[in-house]
Amino acid sequence: MDRDRRQVRTKAPNRNLQAGMILRMRVARKKEIGYFLTDGREEVFLHRNEADGPLESGEEVEVFLYHDHEDRLAATMAMPYVGLDEYGWLEVVDLSSRMGIFLDNGINKHLLVFIDDLPKLRDEWPRPGDRLLVAIKRDPKGRMLAKPVTEAEVGQIAVPADHTMKNKQVVGTVYKVIQAGAFLLTDEDHILFIHRDEMTERLRLGQSVRCRVSFVREDGRLNGSMRERKEVQYGEDAEKLLRYLINRDGAMPYTDDTPADVVREKFDMSKSSFKRALGKLMKERRVEQVDGWTKLIDNQVE
Repeated sequence: MDRDRRQVRTKAPNRNLQAGMILRMRVARKKEIGYFLTDGREEVFLHRNEADGPLESGEEVEVFLYHDHEDRLAATMAMPYVGLDEYGWLEVVDLSSRMGIFLDNGINKHLLVFIDDLPKLRDEWPRPGDRLLVAIKRDPKGRMLAKPVTEAEVGQIAVPADHTMKNKQVVGTVYKVIQAGAFLLTDEDHILFIHRDEMTERLRLGQSVRCRVSFVREDGRLNGSMRERKEVQYGEDAEKLLRYLINRDGAMPYTDDTPADVVREKFDMSKSSFKRALGKLMKERRVEQVDGWTKLIDNQVE
């Protein structure tokens, strides 16, 4: 199945015309700026700009119904990328600090994701060019909107990973951000979680990320890390601390006992990574800890 489109489409039911319907309608009459279409009971307007070409009275066309910019039910011959009660990936094209974000769904009217359905922290909002995994719904007034997918909907898409995935590099897109980290759906449709301690930058909804699979759970879900494997990261973190010490004339007021939040703020690493890097440097007799300070041994300042 196409990763970008999960089809659950049904034919238009026998009821009043509503946004999201795809159905065949007949040209009832022509006007200078467009056409009035009918399903035999109701009429809806198709602007010339929304038609594939000139139409004649009595001609039947397939159209998609939506609410235009003046909130009127209208028709277009352009078909949406993701239809009503479908879910799929749509590109972010604009944002409004008051309303939310807008997605390109293949027609002139962009879909809105309301601000209430977005992360509270603005820097976790998606940016133009990002892609969101959304489901297309109707609001209480019958207008179409997009909502981030639920866990149940992601579960219908996702496939379990096997243990051969460990330590492989994968690319995924963030579909949910929580305080502890971010959930991604990989290009192979595996669910992957990255804890904040394993991020090299704060992730946002809709962001595409390349990372390493650090653990494969029994249920086939993955844990991931944006950091190098520990044996590589130890050296990088130790070098980072050495640079910091050198720039401070060989001493810093941080040791194994420094609180985790201070370590995170000063060095952008977890407390455990900090302690491992310090341990490596002390084992190599490059630094020592004295009276709450870490110092270069023999004043090894470049």
